[in-house]
Amino acid sequence: MAGKCGACGPGYPSPLEAMKGPREQLLYLPCIYQNTGISIPDFLATVDVDPKSPRYCQVIHRLPMPNVGDELHHSGWNACSSCHSDPTKSRNFLILPSLISSRIYIVDVGTDPRAPKLHKVVEAEELARKGNAAFPHTSHCLGSGEILISCLGDPDGNGKGTFILLDGETFEVKGNWEKGGKIPNLGYDFWYQPRHNVLLSTEWGVPKILAQGFDPRDVEKGHYGRRINVWDWSGRRLVQELDLGSGSIPLEIRFLHDPSAAQGFVGCALSGQIQRFHRNSEGKWEAEKVIEVPSKKVQGWLLPEMPGLITDILISLDDRFLYFSNWIHGDVRQYNISDPKNPKLVGQVFVGGSISKGGAVTVLEDQELQDQPEPCVIQVKIPKLSSRFFPDFWKFPTLMLLFRGKNSQKLQFSPQSRGWDFPGFRGSGSGIFGIQGKQNPGGAADAAAEPGRAAPLREHVAVQRLGPAVLPRPHQGGLGAAAAGRGHGAGGAGRESRIPAGFREGAGRALPGARDALPGGGLHLRHLAVIPEIWEFWECLGMGTALPTSGCDPTGIPGMFGDVEMGDCTSNTCL
Repeated sequence: MAGKCGACGPGYPSPLEAMKGPREQLLYLPCIYQNTGISIPDFLATVDVDPKSPRYCQVIHRLPMPNVGDELHHSGWNACSSCHSDPTKSRNFLILPSLISSRIYIVDVGTDPRAPKLHKVVEAEELARKGNAAFPHTSHCLGSGEILISCLGDPDGNGKGTFILLDGETFEVKGNWEKGGKIPNLGYDFWYQPRHNVLLSTEWGVPKILAQGFDPRDVEKGHYGRRINVWDWSGRRLVQELDLGSGSIPLEIRFLHDPSAAQGFVGCALSGQIQRFHRNSEGKWEAEKVIEVPSKKVQGWLLPEMPGLITDILISLDDRFLYFSNWIHGDVRQYNISDPKNPKLVGQVFVGGSISKGGAVTVLEDQELQDQPEPCVIQVKIPKLSSRFFPDFWKFPTLMLLFRGKNSQKLQFSPQSRGWDFPGFRGSGSGIFGIQGKQNPGGAADAAAEPGRAAPLREHVAVQRLGPAVLPRPHQGGLGAAAAGRGHGAGGAGRESRIPAGFREGAGRALPGARDALPGGGLHLRHLAVIPEIWEFWECLGMGTALPTSGCDPTGIPGMFGDVEMGDCTSNTCL
């Protein structure tokens, strides 16, 4: 394996070295039943993604959680490339925080990677007792061997942008990461960059408000976020706040992978902006808008204007391209960021969304498109189901070496989905699209960049059924019920799943845990610099964490998976 030492710990010495690694052969998919009306536990699915395997694209193992109502969300690893020089470290456990129950599941994927088993459960009471924290969200492994997890609030469902530390060996809660001082009112994602002595965190919303579904009036009341919070990494104290404007709701945040670059991007969901953050000559951090997706004036929707709702962003390992998904409009975009101050749109594909032709929404005024995009239809192999129509939304894109492609996955958080009313979810469940292209050093400024380009009909795409649709029911609660100690009724183990499962974000960023500190303080995403020439589509399982069967320890990159023959590709596993 290129770049590997004779005796070393997990990962690679650099993100670019990781791009030379082998292809993933296993995929771990967190699947949820929350808000489906089916009271059985969420589970972790293991999928064989080795094209040479007779069980290629099949679920080979399911690990149910021991409780009902968790809502598995982001996930991460117990060890990362920060420990690359330490041969005693191994990436052999998945960290699965639960957004509703506030539990954290530790899953052993090292003993038998094809049949993970539950190792430990960190109960919500421990987070509350040792850190007055709840609703854990983003998990990152640290160079110290500890695990850092951001939280959305306190045990009562109030907003609180706090962090907790887990011991990397015992997985005991060690307490809060921050050392006194002011704590932000809200929390969500974070990214740390030791070389620049900084951690940046973002803000989503007040947990008990999020549980009620989206209401625009809650934005006006200040229940949703608007800031990047700047922390002194070594001092563990909040030192600066960057106000991105009312209604911005900054979610996913990314540094460039170059460890010397003190800059990156954050996606602002509701305002439809990508803001570039950077450190100025005086050592202070600043943010500026560099991309804006204009809202569309519509009829037949929740509001008279429909935002794109940017929900996830990614940067290629070589820092050449930025990718993000517009959750409601339904498109995935690629920008050339060779000049970070002036990103250039070089690729755009619609894979669903709420503005497709023939739907309930009529676009009255559009600053970008001449016409509403065609609906995305994919022919599949499932008996009694000749095609799948995807009218709804795509949340978590990721880049993987698994198939030199880009993927998008439905659903962010089930109670919030109520506010947007995506009827296509009611019977069909969620799924994954892969967007695949040929390697092209010139970028993707061809047909893929044409506004409103329809997804082609893709024949013979195998779709694996995992469980129920992820659809919030209007009568069901969420974080509010969890905060009040409710919502964990008896499970219905043994009930047969009949429709595709809801998939939750895995350990990749998409996938948090996809960003670990490198030796020397660098940070990276486990994502390939894909330069599509022609975009293609497929739909399959869901998203999760890919696991290689060779090289370093049983480790891997988180990501999402789509099912077609992908051809020759390499992997950035072990990052």
